[in-house]
Amino acid sequence: MSEPLNPLQLRSLVPLNALSDQQWRELRPQLIPQPLLAGQLLFRRGDQARVTWYLLSGELLLRDAEGAETRLEAGSEASCHPISPTLPRLHEALALRDCSLLAIDSATLASQLTWSSTHLDLLLDLSPAGEGEWLETLLASPLLARVPPANVRSMLERLRRVELPAGSRVMGEGEEGDCCYFLQSGRAEVIRGEGSERQLLAELDVGACFGEEALLGDCPRNASVTLLEDSVLQQLDRADFLELLKAPVVDEVSLGEAARLLGGGGQWLDVRLQEEYERAHAPKALNMPLHLLRLKARLLDGEATYLCYCDSGKRSASAVFTLSQLGIRAYALRDGLDALPALQRDALISETGAGYLARSGGRVERSR
Repeated sequence: MSEPLNPLQLRSLVPLNALSDQQWRELRPQLIPQPLLAGQLLFRRGDQARVTWYLLSGELLLRDAEGAETRLEAGSEASCHPISPTLPRLHEALALRDCSLLAIDSATLASQLTWSSTHLDLLLDLSPAGEGEWLETLLASPLLARVPPANVRSMLERLRRVELPAGSRVMGEGEEGDCCYFLQSGRAEVIRGEGSERQLLAELDVGACFGEEALLGDCPRNASVTLLEDSVLQQLDRADFLELLKAPVVDEVSLGEAARLLGGGGQWLDVRLQEEYERAHAPKALNMPLHLLRLKARLLDGEATYLCYCDSGKRSASAVFTLSQLGIRAYALRDGLDALPALQRDALISETGAGYLARSGGRVERSR
């Protein structure tokens, strides 16, 4: 079996190049190149499989419903983007030469992109306050992957700082789980059993989370945790933890409802990466990638209505949540561009190039 590709080999693929090293590790099982021999079909028109395909080597022939043909060659600018991403597929894809392809589950990729944008937003905002080093480790925690991206900032705001000396027993085996902890500084050990049955299960370093299993499973603590050094902990109570696992409700609209709001002065807001935006975007849409949205939101008109979109709907939902917290009226295009019929999607995403910029006072102008 081929070895999985590494981030360096995939740095030109959009939007994969926005993912973190931790996310690459999580995607590793899907990063194995797949062969397609000359003359074989990759997919037919109308294919509905939720798979994002990239061409790594070789050449494909893409044929649409009208019979128009396009050659896609590995290494070209077009091959840096997903192959015929609209569902159902608008093209038949045939290998003209032996090819190597990458296939990634589209839902997984959408979730990872949303999380990546949230990760960058928090680091940009909080790193100057001295939170960067431990926060970056914390954000890579498997526990944080369970928290909807829009809730991560709220979770950090609810943490309660606790300073304890070395030797302190933070929690005991068999106790009720009423909170979990994040280790901001110091070290700790995880022990199960007493006396001759005592087992050292793990040593915990900065960024580690512990105590969450009792909250997730609604069961007693399965081990004890004792501090090895003077430490700073961040405590999250059970009620807050369980509440923040639930995705927030955001305002969504259909394409028809969006058109009505646009007629009343609404503005499209594309929250995808700049490379995705420049490839194709809605007419006069502003581009504010999700990870920069909080920084750039001051340029938006506080009295206007913004209609956010992305491919899957996940990034736009997070964008609407962020804007609503800032007092800006916004709606997400329900389920994103991928949920639109092909004709509607093509009609909406019809402009290419650098597009439009927001200026102070909410003015919008065409970029050069």
